[in-house]
Amino acid sequence: MSTISIPVTKTTQSKLSETDFSSLVFGKSISDHMFVADYQNGAWGDFRIVPYGPMEIYPGNATLHYGQAIFEGMKAYKNEKGEVLVFRAEANAKRLNESAARMCMPQLPESVFLEALKQLLSLDRDWVPQGKGSSLYIRPFMFAMDNYLGVKASDSYRFMIFTSPVGAYYSKPVSVKVETTYTRACEGGTGEAKAAGNYAASLYPALQAQKEGYDQLLWTDGKTHSQIEESGTMNVMFKIKGNLITAPTHGGTILKGITRNSVLQLAKDWGQAVEERFLAVTELEEALKNGSLEEAFGVGTAATIAFINKINVNGKDYLLPEPKPDAFSTRVLSTLDSIKYGEVQDPHQWILTI
Repeated sequence: MSTISIPVTKTTQSKLSETDFSSLVFGKSISDHMFVADYQNGAWGDFRIVPYGPMEIYPGNATLHYGQAIFEGMKAYKNEKGEVLVFRAEANAKRLNESAARMCMPQLPESVFLEALKQLLSLDRDWVPQGKGSSLYIRPFMFAMDNYLGVKASDSYRFMIFTSPVGAYYSKPVSVKVETTYTRACEGGTGEAKAAGNYAASLYPALQAQKEGYDQLLWTDGKTHSQIEESGTMNVMFKIKGNLITAPTHGGTILKGITRNSVLQLAKDWGQAVEERFLAVTELEEALKNGSLEEAFGVGTAATIAFINKINVNGKDYLLPEPKPDAFSTRVLSTLDSIKYGEVQDPHQWILTI
């Protein structure tokens, strides 16, 4: 029995019958309901689930002017029994609060996060697509609510969750370009927080890369542009001479990816050699030239595993072979999918069943 009371107002006009689940575009279709909670006078309250729709805010809303906004991205799946399975919800709840601390925002009790999630997904369970390659994307987020133009941390906040049925984020392998002009994050900044402003700052350089024919960027460090950090909005991994290499997350510039953590755990389970260190751009270039780069792939909630088939370094394109069935990236994608869809045992208790 729930210890948190969440009143529910159901929609009178469901969009479910109007949604084409056979051709889902990522982020375009929104489910019927959303969870809302407000932070005022030092406490969270006014919990409610209501129909998804517009909300009223003042033009002086602090978020619109000073960017106090954070979010999470997670997914739910449906198994053959019709049960809804959420992947690593507790990890998302924890990371939301880590972002909140960096952005001077209040902590949200994990019990509220998880109970809201359970009740929202129970209500909108028919929105969770069934079948491999599709899922329900879940967007929890928090933002400032003060109607005040002074530059300071807001005193009031709103936390919300809404969901969206989605298909595959990438339908094919991606091409990337090593970015040596623009910077995603610097030490002492907000790179490790899932803050809205980080993504706004990445849009212009990503657009320039897309105009040149690349899907994403390989971000480098902000000081010297000599070390690989992330790929687009994902963590990135390389397999060179049998070793899996990925940037460490303790420096404050890189998001502590939950998919990244899951991949590294499976690598450990399988005895795969892992190096959590920065890969130098020169080292990457040399590995591309001599053929010792066996695999390169992005890891994140949206795509899970995004295979990289082309890398541009210093103006030159290098093509990567298609991953073989026994490649690490292929195996880890298959294993994660099998866990998420409830097809195999969940040895690390990553799944929350609703």
